[in-house]
Amino acid sequence: MQRAGSMMSHLGSCLQALPSALRRSLSSAQTKIFGHDRVKLMESLVVGDIAELKPNQGTLSLFTNEAGGILDDLIVTNTSEGHLYVVSNAGCWEKDLTLMQDKVRELQNMGNDVGLEVMDNALLALQGPTAAQVLQAGVADDLRKLPFMTSAVMEVFGVSGCRVTRCGYTGEDGVEISVLAAEAVRLATALLENPEVKLAGLAARDSLRLEAGLCLYGNDIDEHTTPVEGSLSWTLGKRRRAAMDFPGASVIVPQLKGKVQRRRVGLMCEGAPVRAHNPILSTEGTVLGAVTSGCPSPCLKKNVAMGYVPCEYSRPGTLLLVEVRRKQQMAMVSKMPFVPTNYYTLK
Repeated sequence: MQRAGSMMSHLGSCLQALPSALRRSLSSAQTKIFGHDRVKLMESLVVGDIAELKPNQGTLSLFTNEAGGILDDLIVTNTSEGHLYVVSNAGCWEKDLTLMQDKVRELQNMGNDVGLEVMDNALLALQGPTAAQVLQAGVADDLRKLPFMTSAVMEVFGVSGCRVTRCGYTGEDGVEISVLAAEAVRLATALLENPEVKLAGLAARDSLRLEAGLCLYGNDIDEHTTPVEGSLSWTLGKRRRAAMDFPGASVIVPQLKGKVQRRRVGLMCEGAPVRAHNPILSTEGTVLGAVTSGCPSPCLKKNVAMGYVPCEYSRPGTLLLVEVRRKQQMAMVSKMPFVPTNYYTLK
């Protein structure tokens, strides 16, 4: 991670390798959407412009409800193999699967050509500035031609049929490797043979994603948060905004030009580390909202957090207070990401 020299030398590349039995409870759920009407199905559930995706290009999108709330965040990739590859949060797996299956049945009953397949795959995230170098030793494909949010199917260290996507939830360069569950330990073991690669748990990933200003579903966004409130308006495709044809559009689209009651903001905090549910107050002591995520930043050596405040308090540089263990301490609204991201793009 090119965030701080000491952190780079300490961590190198990090591999989040979870046992296949835990992949849905702790990592992600993977599905294929196929059929002529696969884009129609996905666009009936998410806010993004899936039709504009090029072959093997992906995008972060959101499942929303009719009230404009976020049901989950997910990545949708338009594969060159003729299906959509969907990665969603394991913690929302049952409701996500039910949502997609119900819509599949609804469209099939209307004569549409669409289907869904649950993949029995694990997902390994290899992250950090040397991730591509480490992976290149085990693949024939030229990873220099694989930019951020694109993917390709390839053999990885002798394991065939892996889908390698240039993405991750750390703000750094890296890949996520979708591999058959039965081959996950074998692949993880092969990657760990490189001394650059260290196992990293979810706590390490959490500090990295927070430094990058990335949301954790259930903490920073949920069914009662709209994309505009969550500072995720960029996920709304221009065509979709104009058509207003996604769930909750009648609530979400007017918020783009109007005024929402609250917004997600970044906070740089003094004093003790700030955690979720700590109150956020005005400098006069009025409770404005609450912290949704917070931790000490290993790179900045400062405490960072995210939370929701009324719009009039959301401008960067605004001074606020946070309450930690009944003591008030200073906080300042900060632009996010707190630490610059380092995604790989083609020059």
